[in-house]
Amino acid sequence: MSVAGLAATVLVTARAMNASGINRGSAGNVSARCAPGDGAFLVTPTGMAYAACSADDMVRVGADGTASGRRKPSSEWRFHRDIYAARPEAGAVVHTHSPFATALACQEQGIPAFHYMVARFGGADVRCADYATFGTQELSDAIIRALEGRNACLMAHHGMVVFGRDCEQALALAVELETLSEQYWRVLQLGTPKLLSDEEMQRVLVKFAGYGQQD
Repeated sequence: MSVAGLAATVLVTARAMNASGINRGSAGNVSARCAPGDGAFLVTPTGMAYAACSADDMVRVGADGTASGRRKPSSEWRFHRDIYAARPEAGAVVHTHSPFATALACQEQGIPAFHYMVARFGGADVRCADYATFGTQELSDAIIRALEGRNACLMAHHGMVVFGRDCEQALALAVELETLSEQYWRVLQLGTPKLLSDEEMQRVLVKFAGYGQQD
C-alpha cells in the first residue's frame, strides 16, 4: 500500500474507532506499520479531533523515534514503536479509552478465563499492564511485558491496547475486547466469577489457531 493509502486507512480506522463507541474525542490513537519488517509507522496526530483531520495529518515515526510530517505524533508513539519492534507480526495498533475496559483497568484488573473468547487474545487471560504516566518509556515497557504471548492488554488507570495484522483486524479485536470487558464487568456484579480450567483454555487456544478464514 502507498504511504498516502496507508495514511487514509489509519484515519478511517481512527474515525471508525470513535463511531463504534469504543473511544471518544481525541483520546486513543491508531497506527500502522509502513511496510513488513519496517520499524517505521504512521500514527494519528496528538490532540486533534479525528473528524477534523485529513490523511496528510497522519505522522510518520521512524524506528529511532524521529517524527516527520506537518503535525506532532500522538503522545503515545513510544508504545506503538516498541510494539512494532517487539512483535514482527503486528501490522497495526489501536489504543482506546473504551468505557468497560477502562473501568476494569482503573481497578488494576485484567480479564481471566470467564469466557472462552478470552483466548482470542492469545492466552488464558488478558493482563493489565502496570501503571505509568502516559507517553513515557516506563508505560511502553509495562505494555510490552503485559503483551508477552498476547495481542492485547489493559493499561492500569488508562485504557486498552491491541494489535493486529492490519488496521481492520486491530479495530475488530479492540471491539471484541471491549465487548468481553463489558461482559466481565457484568459478571462481577453477580459475585465471584466462575472460570474455565487451564486445560479447557488450552483446548480453545488450539482451536483458535485455525479460527476464521486462513490466508
